[in-house]
Amino acid sequence: MTPRYVKKFSKPDESGIKLLETAVDRLGLSARAYDRILKVARTIADLDESEEVRSHHVAEAIQYRTLDRNLI
Repeated sequence: MTPRYVKKFSKPDESGIKLLETAVDRLGLSARAYDRILKVARTIADLDESEEVRSHHVAEAIQYRTLDRNLI
């Protein structure tokens, strides 16, 4: 999925955006990591059969990202 499609199909709700911005600031994530988190959040929302990406989808995606960073 290109960054353009990520922005189009993976846009989270307002609280999800705030949560993601906080995670980027606190964890020092790059723009690429931001897009990857949104992709994973979209996948989680799809598995949850949700049309929208909500904050709990974003939170779960951030959790997976921090787990990934701790293993490296």
